[in-house]
Amino acid sequence: MHKKRSIKLPLYKGATPLKFDRVTMPGTKYAWLLAVLFCCYGNGIAQPVKPLYVKDAKAENRTRLYKSLVAGISRNLSMPLNDSTEENWMDAFYSIELLRYRSPWVEGRIHEGFKSIHERSVYYQRSLIEMLYDSYPATFEKEVQALLDSTADAKVLAGCAAYLLKKGEGYKKAVEKNAARFRNTDTANPVITMMMGNLQYAPPVRASMSELLHHSFFKNATIVFSLQRKNRNFPGRVIVRDSSGNFVQDEGGNVFSVPQLARSISNMPGYISNGNTPQGIFRMYGMDVSKSSFIGPTPNIQLTMPFETSIRHFMNDSSIADSVWTEAWYRKLLPENWQACFPLYESFYAGKAGRTEIIAHGSAVDPAYYRGQPYYPITPTLGCLCTKELWNEQDGTRKESDQQKLVDAVNRAGGANGYYIVIELDDEQRAVEINDIRPLLK
Repeated sequence: MHKKRSIKLPLYKGATPLKFDRVTMPGTKYAWLLAVLFCCYGNGIAQPVKPLYVKDAKAENRTRLYKSLVAGISRNLSMPLNDSTEENWMDAFYSIELLRYRSPWVEGRIHEGFKSIHERSVYYQRSLIEMLYDSYPATFEKEVQALLDSTADAKVLAGCAAYLLKKGEGYKKAVEKNAARFRNTDTANPVITMMMGNLQYAPPVRASMSELLHHSFFKNATIVFSLQRKNRNFPGRVIVRDSSGNFVQDEGGNVFSVPQLARSISNMPGYISNGNTPQGIFRMYGMDVSKSSFIGPTPNIQLTMPFETSIRHFMNDSSIADSVWTEAWYRKLLPENWQACFPLYESFYAGKAGRTEIIAHGSAVDPAYYRGQPYYPITPTLGCLCTKELWNEQDGTRKESDQQKLVDAVNRAGGANGYYIVIELDDEQRAVEINDIRPLLK
């Protein structure tokens, strides 16, 4: 039996509440350091605040990292594929995603990696499909369909289905047929439930977006809304509602907002591990600072999904005795006219499927990897919500931070205690702008 393997390269993982996050890199030479410099006090006198700093944001270190990752792709994919080298190939897949790296030789090695696909672990299969989804979206249809028809793993099935459905409705019957295999024995599988629910979902007549934006939650809750497009290549926009129900304003008296990306490097659906940020409600509770130099030292906003935290905490109700999560508990949080909006249950089912550590953070990843993409210079993650941060490549200091602006707005609103709601507005092929949001706030 194959055991779950940890990827060697540093991942975009958020911290658990009140603890630093852990980024494990067994067997690699990369060492990522926490570089957080806060205001210090000596003899009761406040000292000047030093700028935040990320060593690996320096130009020479970014160049060194890029070369190391490319060399790692070549080295790892050159190995013969077997049980003992699967992890090396998975490391290469992650680097290909991160760098958006392409070459004829790499494509040839991926073809080689498919030859023994049915002998490989489900972790390898998931990693491969995740990389293919955005990197080679139209190259491996036959191979992916063969895996769809034979896999016994729900997450592999969902990944294959997502890959094939990008080509259109022609694969819908094949996906439904294979999903039925799982539903015969596992009727409550959260990944299959969400996959089929989205496939069959027809938007009902529902209340206006304004109803959701003004919906009351628990008393004195701060509410953050991340309003996205269906196509996550286009950045969304985040606004903040304070504990009195008013939307936070900027220094000019306008509604505060900054762009926010809810796209993962794989761009896969949110109910799949490492996919895009799921739509739906997240419990927001506190802030933390990450040790990962990919995330950077700007404070991040801590989020949890159902199943990742207790019902009592998620609902902010200490009188709740029930410890078993059900959809009914989650439904209670939605306005009545929105309770039939199936996509808003994605965070519930993603949590049930085991997704964790989705947070709202900045980034110290080199944006040059994504030059020419609609979301540049914001960088994609492994499923978190990410804001733009720019770093001085000469000395590694922070020079621009939408994340800090968001953190400051949340603090002005009453602090990070409430809900963070991610919702897609529509499928317009452009970034969400504040002018798209203002009419919804009336």
